Amino acid sequence: MSLKETAPQPGGRPGAPPVERESAPPGWLKGRSIVLVGLMGAGKTSIGRRLAARLGMPFHDADSEIELAAGCSIAELFERFGEREFRDGERRVIRRLLSGDPLVLATGGGAFMDDQTRATIRQEAVSIWLRCRLPVLLRRVSGRTHRPLLHDQNPEDVLQRLMAARHPVYAEAEIVVDCSDEHPETTTSQVLAALHAYRPPRRLALALAGGGYEVVVGENLLARAGALLAPVLPQKRAVVVTDSTVGPLHLPALLEGLHATAIETRTLTVPCGEESKSLVSYGKLVNEMLAGGLERRTAVIALGGGVVGDLAGFAAATLLRGLPFVQVPTTLLAQVDSSVGGKTAINTEHGKNLLGAFHQPRMVLADTATLATLPRRELGAGYAEMAKAGMIGDARFFAWCEANGAAVMAGDREVQAEAIMRACAFKAQVVGGDEREEKPDDGRALLNLGHTFGHALEAELGYGTILHGEAVAVGIGLAFQLSARLGLCSVADGDRVIGHLASVGLPAELTHLNRRFSAASLIAHMRRDKKIRDGRLTFVLVGGIGHAFTRSDVPPEAVVEVLREAGCEA
Repeated sequence: MSLKETAPQPGGRPGAPPVERESAPPGWLKGRSIVLVGLMGAGKTSIGRRLAARLGMPFHDADSEIELAAGCSIAELFERFGEREFRDGERRVIRRLLSGDPLVLATGGGAFMDDQTRATIRQEAVSIWLRCRLPVLLRRVSGRTHRPLLHDQNPEDVLQRLMAARHPVYAEAEIVVDCSDEHPETTTSQVLAALHAYRPPRRLALALAGGGYEVVVGENLLARAGALLAPVLPQKRAVVVTDSTVGPLHLPALLEGLHATAIETRTLTVPCGEESKSLVSYGKLVNEMLAGGLERRTAVIALGGGVVGDLAGFAAATLLRGLPFVQVPTTLLAQVDSSVGGKTAINTEHGKNLLGAFHQPRMVLADTATLATLPRRELGAGYAEMAKAGMIGDARFFAWCEANGAAVMAGDREVQAEAIMRACAFKAQVVGGDEREEKPDDGRALLNLGHTFGHALEAELGYGTILHGEAVAVGIGLAFQLSARLGLCSVADGDRVIGHLASVGLPAELTHLNRRFSAASLIAHMRRDKKIRDGRLTFVLVGGIGHAFTRSDVPPEAVVEVLREAGCEA
């Protein structure tokens, strides 16, 4: 893929490594510029020139462009106008350069510290931090008095101060490359290797009346949590809520990622399981959060599955009349369903999710690497909610699930990421048109396909006995069977759906649960569900795969008959 030229580089020293010319930039980089950031002495200009030559892209140095436009040196600009005026001009120059064709741009050490400049770089380019240790930088800047920040000051003191202030911001760069005293050609090769190895996360924007946010899907996002969240958090302080199972697995990586950008954290851990979605757990959690000190700009970060997301989200919605909230879902079920859309709730003794609020997150970070730690049963529970999107309104997605479901369950990360994005894109479209579930006959209500039956099963068996996604899978099968009994869809459609869910290891029929049920008892649970309208049960039914709608005029006897045919006692 690359041609090696053994001729020495211009100005190279004896023993310099051979120059390598890459055939092309990585495919994901198409249309984007490359911006190098780092402290003085990091080698941004020397590396940038070599990188641009290898990639066949133009190179620009921001400081040189500024000097050309101003007709004087950077040092003179600082002396005449001060740093604030210099940064204003620097911002305009960088914006102009990045608005054109893709290029490699070396920036001054302070450029990336400007919020607006960072926002421009995030939008137009990929940023690479050339990270150097203090001794390396000292050797490189020694005697360079032309640098304004070193004028009449001890270089070591200046660099230490700059590293403390700037490293947490440089850590927001998309790619980090550690540099030492190696030859610039070697460092350039390391930068190229990092570019080709990098896989940008997939991003999905939710557009909502009250302000949108992004769902970010990719591998190893926990390690970059600080870089991803810093631009959307109003304050670099957060309370992380997790549970006793997820914490040991994923909390260290998340905290390291947050601390890299100087986000201060406090962690609270709740017991694992549906029992934590209770008034008692909620009361204990909010009191612990308040005891540790909160401000209205302090963020709540939920690290875990749907239970943690619901509980922490409801706490964020109610504390101080609403705190910034972030979802970091670690189960497939949460990544494709509960983390997206802003629903938060806890259970009461009268039913599931009866005490809640709509509270949209600032961002959803779905790290596909966390799925590798899930038991197969948990993965299947998420799969049911994922495939449900296709059954509701996208027959092509359901066909995709039939073709790729085995790969999702086998842990193929690329296929899993594609599945998550497709399911979230469908949910985003639905939520965008009905953010607070105010449309009684369509909109968000359609996302409850299988839930009327599923919630009844959860209540009957006891919350936590059956996984939510498993209950929904059985409920989806019953919803298709009820639709077929009412003449709304074919029996074949129901058989196809049930067959597919069963093929990935999900319970898709009541008989798969190895338990005897009473139709009367299940219907009694349904009548306590929050989807009751004017005293009548509301069901999401289907006119075929990909064609869901709501009905509140379903004859009760039809429901009883479907349950009895499914194996229930009267």
